[in-house]
Amino acid sequence: MPPLIEVAGLRYRYDDGTQALDGVDFVLFAGETVAILGPNGSGKTSFILHLNGLLRGDGRITVCGLPLDKNSVSEIRRKIGVVFQDSDEQLFMPTVWEDVMFGPLNMGAGAREAERRAAWALDQVGMRHAAGKAPYHLSAGEKRRVAIAGVLAMDPEILVLDEPTTYLDPPAQRDLARLLRSLPQAKLIVTHDAEFAIALATRAVFFERGRIADEGGVTEVIERRNWRLKF
Repeated sequence: MPPLIEVAGLRYRYDDGTQALDGVDFVLFAGETVAILGPNGSGKTSFILHLNGLLRGDGRITVCGLPLDKNSVSEIRRKIGVVFQDSDEQLFMPTVWEDVMFGPLNMGAGAREAERRAAWALDQVGMRHAAGKAPYHLSAGEKRRVAIAGVLAMDPEILVLDEPTTYLDPPAQRDLARLLRSLPQAKLIVTHDAEFAIALATRAVFFERGRIADEGGVTEVIERRNWRLKF
C-alpha cells in the first residue's frame, strides 16, 4: 500500500537566513499515528506547514498520491486536517455550530449537508450540547474538541495536530487522548509531551536542526533522546 504522505529532500530557509529544514525524508502510512518530537526551533512546525502548502520549500511532497503543487494544493487541503496549537486561531464564528459548519460550506457543501456533517462531527467529539454556545465561553479542552470537530466535518484522511495538549489540564489531556485514539484517520502529532506521545503514537520521529535525527518506536526514541521530563 503506498504511503499517505511521502516527503523527499525537503529544504526550507526563512527570509532571515535561518535553515528551518535541511533535507527531510518522511513517510506516513494509513492507520499510523506518528509523534513528531524535538526541541523548539528544530523544524517541527515548519515541516507540518509544508504538508498542505502553507509554506513552500525545495523537495518533493506527495499526499494521497497527489504531488503537492499549485494545481493540487486545494485538493490536498481537503485531505489533511490541521489543528493548530492555539484553538482560538480556528474558532472565529459567533457559535460553535457555525464554526463547525464553516469548513463544509467553504468546500461547497449545501446547507443541509453542512448541517449533517457538523452534527456528526460534534457528536464524535462529545460537544453537540455546546452547539449554540459562543466559542469564547468554552474551556481550553472544549475549544480543542470543537477545533477538531471543525476539521472532522471536512472529512480529511489525515489529521495533523500541533502541540494539542497546550493549555490542557491532566483530565482534559486524558480525554483528548481517548478521543484521538477513537478516530480512524492517520495522525501526525507534534508534541513536547513524552507521555502523551507514548499513549497515542505507533512511531516517533525526532527533529534536530532541521533534520530527522532519530526515528523508530516511540519509547525507544524518547529514551535515546532523553526526552522525558526529569528534575
